[in-house]
Amino acid sequence: MLNIAIRAARSAGDILVRSLDNVGKLRIDQKSKNDYASEVDRMAEQEIIQIIHKAFPDHAILAEESGMHPGNDHVWVIDPLDGTTNFLHGFPQFSVSIALKNKSRVEVAVVYDPLRDELFAASRGDGAMLNSRRIRVARQSSFKGALLGTGFPFKKQQHLDAYLAMFRAVFTDSAGIRRAGSAALDLAYVAAGRLDGFWEIGLHEWDMAAGVLLIQEAGGVITDFGFDDRYLASGNIIAGNPKMHQLIYQAISPHVTEDLI
Repeated sequence: MLNIAIRAARSAGDILVRSLDNVGKLRIDQKSKNDYASEVDRMAEQEIIQIIHKAFPDHAILAEESGMHPGNDHVWVIDPLDGTTNFLHGFPQFSVSIALKNKSRVEVAVVYDPLRDELFAASRGDGAMLNSRRIRVARQSSFKGALLGTGFPFKKQQHLDAYLAMFRAVFTDSAGIRRAGSAALDLAYVAAGRLDGFWEIGLHEWDMAAGVLLIQEAGGVITDFGFDDRYLASGNIIAGNPKMHQLIYQAISPHVTEDLI
């Protein structure tokens, strides 16, 4: 199953890279405020679905663009282009994210950066890898010197005030905060130790399902803002090594409103 996920991610990544030179000619649809999809998103998604269904015709699929495809207890969670706005502007930070759940538990994960040819992959119980090299979360144990990742709540701007208060609480003591625009890659970077921690409001399941398993298999911790495991449902996530996760949680907790738990 991991090999199929890798094959599908690489094939979708090839479509994305080939389309970069023609971004200006692509048909772009606005799904909602600040949320866009291009024909490349759909082409890449169809490529992934075709590869998966050829190997596992009975499996279900949850895809960002085409929604739910019914099947058995195995559900593939697909984001064919995480970072669409970056892609459409030629900003080189986007990825393909594919995860496989079995009865609601993520078992296989792949996040692929086609521009850097970096493939992050994990199977439950087997650790996390970057291009066949084992990765681990960073050992950073304080905000001093820590580099953190985040994402703005651009789709849920009603939480902007709460988010800015969280940002201020974390930013004051850290070495820096990065907002690169692809949550799947941000989470993969936490797994690889490139970011010491991460938090965001309002993600979708396809944004983070693969990244969650990568971090867990790399020795990290994931919770929602209520220190629970309902992050795939709530879309609110805190990630890092055990100590960094605790520090972020403690810093942002005073600013978490009831509707974020």
